[in-house]
Amino acid sequence: MTAPAISTTALPLTLARRGKVRDVYTVDADRLLVVATDRVSAFDVVMAEPVPHKGAVLTQLTAWWLRHLEPEVEHHMLSANADEIAAAVPALAPHVDALHGRAMLCRRADVFPVECVVRGYISGSAWKEYRAHGTLAGERLRAGLRESDRLDPPIFSPATKAETGHDENITIGRMGEIVGVEAARDLERLSRTVYERGRALAAGRGIIIADTKFEFGLRDGRIILVDEVLTPDSSRFWPADAYEPGRTQPSFDKQPLRDWLDAERRAGRWNGEAPPPTLPPEVVNATSLRYLEAYRRITGTELDVPTAAPTAAT
Repeated sequence: MTAPAISTTALPLTLARRGKVRDVYTVDADRLLVVATDRVSAFDVVMAEPVPHKGAVLTQLTAWWLRHLEPEVEHHMLSANADEIAAAVPALAPHVDALHGRAMLCRRADVFPVECVVRGYISGSAWKEYRAHGTLAGERLRAGLRESDRLDPPIFSPATKAETGHDENITIGRMGEIVGVEAARDLERLSRTVYERGRALAAGRGIIIADTKFEFGLRDGRIILVDEVLTPDSSRFWPADAYEPGRTQPSFDKQPLRDWLDAERRAGRWNGEAPPPTLPPEVVNATSLRYLEAYRRITGTELDVPTAAPTAAT
C-alpha cells in the first residue's frame, strides 16, 4: 500500500460540488472534471480516514465499463487518463500527479433527478421492505422469497435522490410523474441493458452483481449514462463461489468497515452518528484490498496507477 490516500482535492477550477466521495469541478460550459477521492462513508457517515486506491478503483472501473458499453449506450466520459486530461485542460498540468487514476473529464448533461436501480437479487432495503410487507416500493412481490434470492426477471426499482440519508424507493408510475412517461420508459430500457450486459460479463469472472444503480442525463436531446457505473460503491458485488440464498452475502466493497463499525455500535462505543470512531489501520487496509480485488476480478488486470505523491490534495 504505497500510494497516498487523498481525502480532499484543491484544483485551479471552480468547485461545482463536493459529495461524499467525489469532488466535481466546472471546466467550461460543456465539460466537468469529476475527481473520486478516497473518502469513504458507511451508515451515512463519512469517515475521517481515507481508503487508499478507492477513488482510482471507482474511476478506472467505471471507465472500463463505459468502454465496454459504448456500442450500446452513449455516456459522458471524454477521458479518464490524467495526461490526456491535463493536455485538454492546461491549467491542470501542474496537478497531474493528484489526478492519476482518479479523475474523469466528462461531457455536461442535465441529470434526471432519479436513481435507476436494477435488482437481480433481493437484498438491502428491498429485502427489509419485502420481509416486513411483502412489497417493494409498495408493490406486491411473489410470496416465499428468501434474503438474497435471485429475481427473474430482474426488477427495475427507481428511487428518489436524497441529498442526505437514504434514497427512497418509488414506483415506476411515480418515476413517470417526475421525469415524464416516455423518459421513464427509456431510462428503464437503458438500465436493464447495462445491468444485463454487466451481469453476464461479471458472471464469467466469478462475481454476482446483485443489484446496481445508474444515473442518466439529457444532452442535446439524447439520454446518456453519467456518474459511476457498476462499481463496488454503486452495486452489490458478491463472490459467486460463496453465494447461498437465505442469508446476507459477503461482498466486494466496504464490508470490513461496516463489520467493524457494527461491532463498535454493539459494544456501545459509537452511537452511529458523526463524528465516527477512528478506524484502525487494519480495517482501512482490509477495505482497500477488497476494492482492489473487485477491480482485478472484473477487469482481469491489476489496478495500474502511479504512486507519486499528489501535488494538489490533502
